[in-house]
Amino acid sequence: MRKFTEEQHMFRDAYRRFLADEVAPRMDEFREAGIVDREIFKKAGDQGFLMIWPDEKYGGMGDDDFRYEQIIIEETTRAGCAEWYNTLHSRLVGPYFKNIGNEEQRERFLPKCVSGETILAVAMTEPGAGSDLSGMKTTATDNGDHWVLNGSKTYISNGINADVVIVAAKIAGLDDKHAMVLLIVERGMEGFERGQNLEKIGLHAQDTAELFFNNVKIPKENQLGTPGKGFIHLMEGLAEERLIGMVGYGASARRAFDVTREFVMERDVFGKKLSDMQNTQFKMAEMDAKIDMLQVYIDHCVEVHNQGGLNANIAAKGKMLGSEIEWEMADLGLQLHGGAGYMKEYEISRIFTDGADEPHLCRQQRDHALYCRP
Repeated sequence: MRKFTEEQHMFRDAYRRFLADEVAPRMDEFREAGIVDREIFKKAGDQGFLMIWPDEKYGGMGDDDFRYEQIIIEETTRAGCAEWYNTLHSRLVGPYFKNIGNEEQRERFLPKCVSGETILAVAMTEPGAGSDLSGMKTTATDNGDHWVLNGSKTYISNGINADVVIVAAKIAGLDDKHAMVLLIVERGMEGFERGQNLEKIGLHAQDTAELFFNNVKIPKENQLGTPGKGFIHLMEGLAEERLIGMVGYGASARRAFDVTREFVMERDVFGKKLSDMQNTQFKMAEMDAKIDMLQVYIDHCVEVHNQGGLNANIAAKGKMLGSEIEWEMADLGLQLHGGAGYMKEYEISRIFTDGADEPHLCRQQRDHALYCRP
């Protein structure tokens, strides 16, 4: 029995209805457009489904229990809407304001983030360095009462929709590859431009863009955290960020299992249902067991995180294992769908392409976690 409170079960039911009514019917439209309509963020905010954790004075519920975000991730995936990456806004970027922001910044930004009027993104990855932050070229020059930001970022999720972007930059003039500052860049700032919405092999409804900064003047009021400690600030959220990935992979694996199970029970092969064949039963039973065991570990990590005990090392292991199991199930599902699995009309094809790179990326994180312990 999974451990959720009565209030959380009610929250799950309400959020499931919201997805069925407002999001799922429009997902094909969003995939075609390459972006989720901003209206969806606003509707989610109006019903209390964005940023559960902020205090009531900012418009939130004031409940930091990660299980609420776990429910959001699971139900969004279950509804076939995982390309609407609301968790990036709510639980990956938003907490920077709570953890390292000051009260003025929280009062200025959080209410509109909770309501969905303001959409968030974070910008670290660069064209020449990828996710290697030490190779970052974007710089911030301290000009007394403001910073001057120059450089570019790429593959930024919510890159088109975002109204506020937390940008990591090296501090100009310091001979330290980890001396960084985090700056709050707002839509409309002079010198801040976006490239086109990038085309990807998967996650078609998730807007992804390049960002360009040409002598962008950032007031010191938009400095987030302590200058020189930007790298440390980014690492402080690593455990929860990996937990978010872990929950998503587990939910995707279960979704792939469910759609495959439904398909094999309906598909006729050689005069009988594909589900009646022993090999199908063996393979599906094996994956069902793996996904169940993964879910137990995920729920354990969520409980440990709620108690303040989850570290980046443990989370990296779970994220790596979760991505491997998700990919294994997506591959099996595609094979059992046969030729239908290659057709866009079948959800398994989207699950397969959306998850294509995740095992490779998570193996890199596993290696870092196991052999380069921070």
